[in-house]
Order: sequence, then structure tokens, then C-alpha cells
Amino acid sequence: MNSYELIRAAIKEDMPHGDITTESLALKPRQGRARLIAKEDLVLSGSSLLEQSMQLLEPNCLIKWHFEEGDSVLKGQIICTIEGDLVQILKAERVALNFLGHLSGIATLTRRFVKKVEGTQTQILDTRKTTPGFRELEKCAVTHGGGKNHRMNLSASILIKDNHISVMGGISKAITRVREHSALPIEVETRNLDEVKEALSMNAKHLLLDNMDNEMLKQALAIIPADVMTEASGNMTLDRVQSVAQLGVTFISVGALTHSAPCADVSLIFSWED
Repeated sequence: MNSYELIRAAIKEDMPHGDITTESLALKPRQGRARLIAKEDLVLSGSSLLEQSMQLLEPNCLIKWHFEEGDSVLKGQIICTIEGDLVQILKAERVALNFLGHLSGIATLTRRFVKKVEGTQTQILDTRKTTPGFRELEKCAVTHGGGKNHRMNLSASILIKDNHISVMGGISKAITRVREHSALPIEVETRNLDEVKEALSMNAKHLLLDNMDNEMLKQALAIIPADVMTEASGNMTLDRVQSVAQLGVTFISVGALTHSAPCADVSLIFSWED
């Protein structure tokens, strides 16, 4: 589903039989201006979704953006101004703000994680723990916050996880079987030092170090060659990521970026003209 189809579905969900409140007021077209205000510090993402939502119901509206996606916006600043028929803009308001608030929330949380690892070589990654149908948008919001995208979907790259290992009877057997059918690079999930050693014995070049405490991560990194990429994952909070990054991992993957980011607080203020 592309963004246009997603917006149309969202408008239909919000107005399956029209906006009966606004329409019951029997208002004629009313030209005016609306200002989108940040009610908290945030990182902007989702501006194109807001614009398309407004233009679906008010094709003649004019939107002037004062910030670009990825920019930091301070509480109280005007993000954009919208001119047009405010009756139609009012109908599109909630859908438009839902998109922008959700995606800006992801970008804002991502930026907080990225700032925590500044001064290290570690990069913050997202995961596939996304809202169904929103993955491309949410992963784009992560990049607006300064994070990096892990694989977009199961078709993008190979990651041998615990259930693959279990069904195959071990890491070595799983890697061997995958290599019989694919020449693509392999990432392997490991949960302890024995599994790290086994993966390294199979010449794995990307290890997912899953749910390890900092002491185990330190021990694992001590035996992992410099040419092997390492990715710490599991229980990666804002309070912890800096200490993990300082150990020297290549990546830290954080599911919370997309599954637990709070919606950014924004408000649309209308100025109705007589």
C-alpha cells in the first residue's frame, strides 16, 4: 500500500459517511489560515503525509513549511502554515496530525538514542517491529532521527535466528544449509559465548549478540575478530545504550524506536476569516 492509498483508507476510516458534525453546521467554504504548532520539542517527520492528507480534501490549499524533515523543532515553534478552505482542512485535520505525530514521535525517540551514542563508532538500527502497513514510513522516520535501517523485510537479507537454529539442530547446521542455497551474506543470532564461538568457527561475518548483559558482551567482543560486524540487541534502553556503545559494538538494534515511540504533540490552530 503506497502513501496515497494509506491516506485514502485513513480518511475513509475517519469519515465513512462524511463529517456529520461539520456538515450539519452547513458551512460554506471559508478561506483562512491554520498554523501547525509544536507543543513539545520534536524531530519532524511525516510532512508529506500531512500535506497529502490536506490536499486530498482541499486540493487548492497552500502549505508553507518552516522546517524540513529531520530538523529539530522547539516547543512553541510554527512548523508550517496552511492556507485554504478551512472547512475542508478541518475535516482532514485529525488524519493529517495522526500521521505527522506518529512519525515525528519515532524520529524524536530515535534522535534521543542517537545522541546517547555520540562519540562512539556505534550506529543505532531499527527492527521489523513496525505497525503493519506502515513499515516504510516508520523506517523512513528512523532515518530522519539519525538512525539506520536494518533489513526492510524478510526478503532483504539473511538473518539466522533462534528458531531457525533450533529447527536445524544448531548454528553450524543452519549456516551450512543456508550456504547450500544462497551466496548472500549471513547474520547469525547468538545468545552466549559458546554460540559466538560456534558462529565464528563457521566464518560468520555478522553476529547478533542477543540479550547479553554488558559483561557477556565485553567477553564476546574480546574474542570476535575486527572484521566481524557485531550487533547488540535486547533490552536496549536510553539508560543503557551509551555503556553498550562504549564496549565497541558495530550496531545496537532497538525495537522500541518503532513499537514504543510516543506520538509527538502538535496542534493545528485555525484563523477563520470573516
